[in-house]
Amino acid sequence: MTVRLPPLAPGLRVGLYGGSFNPAHAGHLHVSQLALRRLALDRVWWLVSPGNPLKDRRELATSAARVAGARAIADDPRIAVTDFEARIGARYTRQTLAWLRRRRPDIRFVWIMGADSLASFHRWQGFRQIAAAMPIAVIDRPGFTLTATAARAAQALARYRIDEADAPELADLDPPAWVFLHGPRSDLSSTALRNRARAPLRGDSREST
Repeated sequence: MTVRLPPLAPGLRVGLYGGSFNPAHAGHLHVSQLALRRLALDRVWWLVSPGNPLKDRRELATSAARVAGARAIADDPRIAVTDFEARIGARYTRQTLAWLRRRRPDIRFVWIMGADSLASFHRWQGFRQIAAAMPIAVIDRPGFTLTATAARAAQALARYRIDEADAPELADLDPPAWVFLHGPRSDLSSTALRNRARAPLRGDSREST
């Protein structure tokens, strides 16, 4: 099976921002533009996942709907939206990164995650393999500034953390290597947006059960 990836050229610095994007929102755009600027990236890809194994899939919109919503929000020519993970049958992030490294060793990839994800990173399948596959940039999120860096995975990888001032060099480093980026934070979340969309229905017990 031929899998089409967003356009690439050898040597590009590409951030990979994975998630369900259920739905995509301005906070995703904020994180991506911060990463582009602070990490000196050329591109950011939004990897619309088939579904997070750690989350309830019952509220997950179709892949096509989530991709369409993400493309409507990703108002930046440097950001590309792709659902290739579903097309290669990847269920876990470690599978996605291994697939990309095999096929595009000429690209300098960086994995991007929010601080809330770092807090639970130790629960991801093969989190050490992920850290060994490519550099990681962690973007601060409200409520996780201190707890994320004290979490189990952050402590396990503490010796590989680089100074924030060296963030532009991250894409050139051999993994494991990671940085925690502070700065303006967005408190938007897909969960909150879904809850807000359901709010008018909560007065009807037939709809809220």
